[in-house]
Amino acid sequence: MNMHDEHGGLPGLRDANALETLARPLNKAAYGETDIFVLAAAYLNAIVRNHPFADGNKRTGYLAAFTFLYINRYVINADKAQVIVFVLEVAAGEIDEEGATRFLRDFSIPLNPSP
Repeated sequence: MNMHDEHGGLPGLRDANALETLARPLNKAAYGETDIFVLAAAYLNAIVRNHPFADGNKRTGYLAAFTFLYINRYVINADKAQVIVFVLEVAAGEIDEEGATRFLRDFSIPLNPSP
């Protein structure tokens, strides 16, 4: 919620039940999914496709995936136009979760190791 409040737009939930879809990546992890790109795509898809917030779902979904990858020492290395098209296609249902996983894997690079 803090991420959405800071970057999302209009405050508030549109659908509290849709917010529960954020548990899906946690479920995947609990059942042994270790691929961070699969998990990042699950966060993106859960927010962008299910619209839990009143506004800013695409921004918040992308930021959730970006932040999850960053915490796991990856950054998305795509230009702004590529990212915008990608997120809009996810929102429109033109890219599914598997396709989002491919995009995130293909356009992410590891952060330099700490000295």
